[in-house]
Amino acid sequence: MGTIRRFEDILAWQKGRHMTNLVYQATRNEAFSRDFALRDQIRRASISIILNIAEGFGRRTDRDFAHFLAQAHGSVAEVQSALYIALDQKYVDRTTFEQIYDVAEECSRLIQAFGKYLGNSKS
Repeated sequence: MGTIRRFEDILAWQKGRHMTNLVYQATRNEAFSRDFALRDQIRRASISIILNIAEGFGRRTDRDFAHFLAQAHGSVAEVQSALYIALDQKYVDRTTFEQIYDVAEECSRLIQAFGKYLGNSKS
């Protein structure tokens, strides 16, 4: 694994940022934007992913970082679950759902792999 000097170098953070932008685009839809609870919840969950990755990186220990990665991973699942509600309520179409869901899946895999790597490292 390459050297990570800043949290912005972490691929999971980059994917999470991309997903957050997709979530914000989708929630600008008129019907979605009027469902304040769901709109705010899915936005907060997507934001939580990249904020937890950054905070974990800033803690400077593998143990703390792994803890924050676990939090980020939970937030990915929260975004995915909220997407189903948005789809069921017809706030997003199937294409938008799949686009965001697929990026979330990729982000989830990256977070899990990174967490496993940290668990196997010595520090």
